[in-house]
Amino acid sequence: MYRWYRKKRSTTGYKRQSLRDSNLAKYLVLNDVNQLWVADITYLRLQEEFVYLAVVLDAYSRRVIGWALDRTLETRLALAALDAAIAARHPRAGLVHHSDRGTQYASDEYVKRLEAIGATLSMSRAGRPWENGKCERFMGTLKQEELEARSYRNREEPAKSHWVRRQRAWA
Repeated sequence: MYRWYRKKRSTTGYKRQSLRDSNLAKYLVLNDVNQLWVADITYLRLQEEFVYLAVVLDAYSRRVIGWALDRTLETRLALAALDAAIAARHPRAGLVHHSDRGTQYASDEYVKRLEAIGATLSMSRAGRPWENGKCERFMGTLKQEELEARSYRNREEPAKSHWVRRQRAWA
């Protein structure tokens, strides 16, 4: 008896096979801002709706440098956070951008935006969330300290209060 197995598809896509296991962030020794940016997306449960939050953190300063809220988990959410980070920091070539292997970060549009600023893409390996620990920890702290302390009805309220920008990641 033969069993047929379907080949698992990677979120990094066939065009980006070399990026699949390229965790460059673990080799960096940081001594200034704009050397390593880390990014992640999480969901937030508000009183009236679920929304998704995408953030980009500077790993050296542990500050949020770009963020976006949206009702959908599409690439435009991650791009909006990246664009905000680029506008805030104007990075030079040589920046390493690290994220998990989400389809948003592996999309052609996102990768082209990073290449346009001279950034190098770095991704966590599959099944290793601790490799993006700086961003994961920030998201956990944000949910615990901000969202449990205050009640936000919809996505307009946290966006108006600028609560994400005031946060500092605990790494």
